[in-house]
Amino acid sequence: MTKTIIKKILYFGFPVMILLAAGLIFIFSHHDGTSDVAYWNAFTRNNRILSPPVPDSLVFAGEPVPLDLFYVREALDRELIVNTYWHSSTLFMFKRAHRYLPVIEPILKKYGIPDDFKYVAMIESGLRNVISPTGATGFWQFLSTTGNEYGLEINTEVDERYHIEKSTEAACRYFRDAYSIFQNWTLAAASYNAGIQQISEILDKQKATSYYDLLLSEETSRYIYRILAIKNIYSYPTHYGYFLRVKDFYPAIPTDTMAINKPVDDLAQFAKKQNISYLALKELNPWLRQNYLKNRQNKTYIIHLPKDGFLNYSKLLENNDFEEDAIFGDTLKVIDLI
Repeated sequence: MTKTIIKKILYFGFPVMILLAAGLIFIFSHHDGTSDVAYWNAFTRNNRILSPPVPDSLVFAGEPVPLDLFYVREALDRELIVNTYWHSSTLFMFKRAHRYLPVIEPILKKYGIPDDFKYVAMIESGLRNVISPTGATGFWQFLSTTGNEYGLEINTEVDERYHIEKSTEAACRYFRDAYSIFQNWTLAAASYNAGIQQISEILDKQKATSYYDLLLSEETSRYIYRILAIKNIYSYPTHYGYFLRVKDFYPAIPTDTMAINKPVDDLAQFAKKQNISYLALKELNPWLRQNYLKNRQNKTYIIHLPKDGFLNYSKLLENNDFEEDAIFGDTLKVIDLI
């Protein structure tokens, strides 16, 4: 008798329980803000995507940008949108800029290259020692042939495309050569992407004198506008939604130097003798491409080693003597986002 009752309860009661549970789920889902209508309303209330403002005027290396031309303005608008909303890449680049632009800027000045050319390195590599699909390498993305042409040592042991000071000097020599031909800094910068010969041929074929009037490949046609976009965002970060504190930036690493003019059979052992890790040695000297330096010609190489204690991040921050004005000018503000 008892078993029969239990069976009836299970037979008739179980479906009822399922229906009741489904009804409760339906009711609660339509009262806790997770229904499609409620979710859509919340989305439209909270989602805001604005078009970044295009400046009224802009210059590159002292040369005005003809923003009155619709195709120039729209090309710049595209790159402002891309780089404003490519948050991770742009933010990471700004953090690294604090460490590396103070190295690049004096070299540009030494060679008489306008300061705006630092943005070339920023768009080429994001200030990282990357390798492109075509083999262009380092902050300035030199191909091996061009790197050799402009004085960089490139072999299996040493690749100075990874050497920030030497590669920047090589880039400056290139820019100087390009300017001597074009007498125009914008065209010199564009030629860094397309090559001096190609830009010269296109100028002649299209009977033009300005970069902004040239019909170019997709990459080269965007090149100067990418530089201009990064320049504008970097110069006025809060206008584009970037609010960073000084301590958010990567600090410079104080180093000592050591001259080496003999072979080093084991760079890991060499690093150990200097009381640093092999990783730290390679971080500060990425142009050393092997775990040894045969140096058969006994050339003199300058190795960077961290000053005592300056691998510690807290100590680096304490040593960080940059003021806000030195990074983003007087536009850098920290706001309460709550």
